[in-house]
Amino acid sequence: MDKIIKYIPDGVCSKRISFSINDGKLNNVKFVQGCPGNAQGIAKLVEGMDATDVAKRLKGIKCQNGTSCPDQLAIAIESSLK
Repeated sequence: MDKIIKYIPDGVCSKRISFSINDGKLNNVKFVQGCPGNAQGIAKLVEGMDATDVAKRLKGIKCQNGTSCPDQLAIAIESSLK
């Protein structure tokens, strides 16, 4: 069973991001609150992708407060891989 990683993002509308990483691949990405269409789109696009690649692609995307939900997902992934 995959370990679910839960992350509390900072500076965005989303209140929580959860996901799992299995064999280096990102799975089960979920955003709680925030912009539902964008959050669902991001989650579907990154499903099954290499977690490190996802973090590299999404890191630094800005929406408000100098960050974004994709940026916060990248930060959460990097934190979980340390």
